[in-house]
Amino acid sequence: MIILKTPEEIRLMQEAGAVLAACHREIAKMIRPGITPWEIDQFVEQFLAEHDATPEQKGYNGYPYATCASINDVICHGFPTKEPLRDGDIVTIDMVVRKNGWLADSAWSYAVGNISAEAQKLLEVTEKSLYLGIDQAVVGNRIGDISHAIQTYAQEQGYSVVRDFTGHGIGQAMHEEPYVPHYGPPNRGQRLKEGMVITIEPMLNVGTYHLTIDDDGWTARTRDGKLSAQYEHTIAITADGPVILTKQ
Repeated sequence: MIILKTPEEIRLMQEAGAVLAACHREIAKMIRPGITPWEIDQFVEQFLAEHDATPEQKGYNGYPYATCASINDVICHGFPTKEPLRDGDIVTIDMVVRKNGWLADSAWSYAVGNISAEAQKLLEVTEKSLYLGIDQAVVGNRIGDISHAIQTYAQEQGYSVVRDFTGHGIGQAMHEEPYVPHYGPPNRGQRLKEGMVITIEPMLNVGTYHLTIDDDGWTARTRDGKLSAQYEHTIAITADGPVILTKQ
């Protein structure tokens, strides 16, 4: 069942989104060779506490951290370890924030020091694919219109789109209906209605979209060991068009 949100509920989700966006802005200042994902995770815990918010991921199905930190060939759900980031890495920091009972979800990929041209292009294309998907998040369109816009652009640029993980509805629970694939034909799937709140979170790979899961049961990696990137926003569907609740 899709849960439509009232304007007041969307406003409360936007408050959670504002805290999340502010946290990402601070993370962007921290990213450098030598810092550890664990230090970033500790910072996020403290930052959220100072803003009367909590990390929704921590404890979710036993997940032990406030953030996911996915480096290079890790697609998503990487653990924030104490191994320092290295010059040339790319890292995606993903978090879900709860404030006043409502949630917001956003992931962002960061360059660590001087990255390769291949990695830079991957980041740029993945971020643009997110916004092309958001452009389709309007009343009367279908979920498939978002999916198709992302896949078409990504594949034109030579990248594959991860199939195993999707965007989703969000509100007082982290995962609500509808689910939002980032691939597929247009004019298919749920019709978008005013009051829906969804995440759009394309994950693009340099090589194949196939993946493997580490023994920890969480960390998803590209099967061929090539780079992956992800960008994600929480979006409200309104009569005036899509509203990015996690806008940085």
